[in-house]
Parts: sequence; C-alpha cells; structure tokens
Amino acid sequence: MPRFGCMSDVPEEDALAPAPSRASDYDNMAEGYTAENETSLLNAYYERPATLALAGDVTGRRILDAGCGSGPLFAALRDRGAIVSGFDGSAGMLEQARRRLGADADLQVADLAGPLPFPDNAFDDVVASLVLHYLQDWGPTLTELRRVLKPGGRLIVSVDHPFVINLMLRHAGPRPDYFETDSRVEEWTMGGQTAQLSFWHRPLHAMTDAFTAASFLISVINEPKPVPAARELFPGDFHILNTFPSFLFFVLHAE
Repeated sequence: MPRFGCMSDVPEEDALAPAPSRASDYDNMAEGYTAENETSLLNAYYERPATLALAGDVTGRRILDAGCGSGPLFAALRDRGAIVSGFDGSAGMLEQARRRLGADADLQVADLAGPLPFPDNAFDDVVASLVLHYLQDWGPTLTELRRVLKPGGRLIVSVDHPFVINLMLRHAGPRPDYFETDSRVEEWTMGGQTAQLSFWHRPLHAMTDAFTAASFLISVINEPKPVPAARELFPGDFHILNTFPSFLFFVLHAE
C-alpha cells in the first residue's frame, strides 16, 4: 500500500525497535487512507506520476500491482490499456479497491512476504509502489516477484529514500547508523482512526544488493520531482519535494 504520513513522537528506543506489520491497522483506517491518498502531494502529484512515467506505454501488458491498496495505480494502469491484477494484505483496503475498480477486477488478499497466488512467468511487469520498505527481509519477496515475471519482464519499485529517512530520524533526536538495516514507527491518523505502523529502512547498497541477489538487472535509478501542477496546489510544501527527494525509484529487469 502506498504510504504517506509523518514521524511519530514515539521514544527513541521504540522508534527503532523491530515491530510486526499490521494489516488490520489498514483495515481500520481504509476509508480515510483512501481519501487522503487520492489527492495528496506525495501520492497523487509525486509518486504515482513518477511510477507511471517509468512504466511508459503499457498497452496490452499484463501487470501485477503488488500491495495495491485501494487501487489508484491499478486504475491508472488499466486506463492506459494494461491488463492488471492486484493484491494486498488488507481486506479493508481491497474493499475500497473493489468500490473503485468494480467487482470484476482481479484482486486478491495476499501477504507480500509470503508465497504469491500467481503462476510462474505470468506478468510482463510488476509494480511495487511504496511497499518494500514494510519488509525486514526483501529476499523472499523479490524471489517471488521474479518468479511471476516473464524473462525480461520489469519490476518497477518505489521506496522511501534512505537519505531522507536518515535525516528525518536525526532531526527527531536519535542518530541512527545509515549503514544498518533498522525499523522505525510512524503514527498515522486517518478517518478518525490512529495506528502505529512499522517500516524498515536500509542503505542504498543493501537495496541494490538485494535486487541483484534475486537475479534482477538494474536499468534505472530515479529521483523524480513532483509534477508542475503541484506548485499551485501545494505552495507551502512543493519547494521541499522539488529540491530534495522523498522517494527513490528503480526499474529492474528479470534475467
């Protein structure tokens, strides 16, 4: 599920302590999450346009939306002529996706960290939009995503930028080691519901090592800017994203 939110004021020892993912937290705030994701600067005017630009012409391509959330990227890819399937760990988010996409949309509940309910070589592309940073260990997930891709297929990934996360944590108080893989907690309140969600941050070299270990070739590393229309809509925050990245994007090819 695409992310947005802010750092919580949790104590330092809790902010960096490993914590399990909680799909039920997204169930509780699915409606509020969907509403904010629809029009937010980070998602609607920055991350999704960048992912779609990297995908390019997708007409007729079979695409898996991994961690599809309420389906905005699924919808955009389908509108561009792709044949899209999606999965998410939250049944509540998939309920929102079905409202958007229709009852005939190919959507399934599945755990990003576990075996996927799709056959080998099923997809031309997989998009993993702001979801890998929920995982402590990328290895099994990347192996599964590689399995369901056709040879030469693409995995398009966006994640929290490791530089900005390290700077945020340092600004908040703790001084984490950039070179370590650690977790943090963010507190989100959406639709009147509050949840503490865990994320794993890792250095850039750990990301690229994981991709190559899973037999992916890295063809693009991208640090885009928000779309120009965001300047008028978000005059207070546009300058930040236009001068310093929040997310990091990759295009990988299955060997």
